[in-house]
Amino acid sequence: MNRVRIGMFGGSFNPIHNGHIQLIKGIISELNLDKLLVVPSFLPPHKLVKSPVSPEDRIAMCKLCIADIPKTEISDIEIKRGGKSYTYETLQELHSIYTTDDLFLIMGADMFLSIETWKNPEIIFKLATICGVPRKGVGGRQELIDREPFLKSIGAETQVLNLTLPEVSSSEIRKAIENGKSIDKLVPKQVENYILEKGLYL
Repeated sequence: MNRVRIGMFGGSFNPIHNGHIQLIKGIISELNLDKLLVVPSFLPPHKLVKSPVSPEDRIAMCKLCIADIPKTEISDIEIKRGGKSYTYETLQELHSIYTTDDLFLIMGADMFLSIETWKNPEIIFKLATICGVPRKGVGGRQELIDREPFLKSIGAETQVLNLTLPEVSSSEIRKAIENGKSIDKLVPKQVENYILEKGLYL
């Protein structure tokens, strides 16, 4: 039996934007994934986001975006669990579902450079290959590659992706909405419509 390659791409997705979509397509292609799980967090432990937007709205916007992207699926595993979203717990749940498959945990440069400080990193390393996405400037591709020997020395399997984190950010989009600026170049049309219809981020 062939082992299925399953990626986990988590985040607050508050809101999901064009950069995320570009990244999702690139991740699936580069890692040759059979499935990519997009996992909106309930409460990310590493950042406090004060927002009136519910987890249900964030999931709805994600679903609008990935409906036409093959091999993608939205997982509400962290939303259902509630509380702080710890990656090791999510991977344990996913491993119990995909017991014989290979899991790939995709993360941005900042997280790749600090993952050993996360809660129970040894469990994360046991359950998934750690895949880092470089950014322009600090956290570039070479910096992530230079970090790999250390991560491997503490038990991690790693892969630095030949992609670049998008420069657009969810916080930039929220600020634009607050200031009455257009976001039509930053998010897919269906997400823009959803935000406007619901009056989110105002």
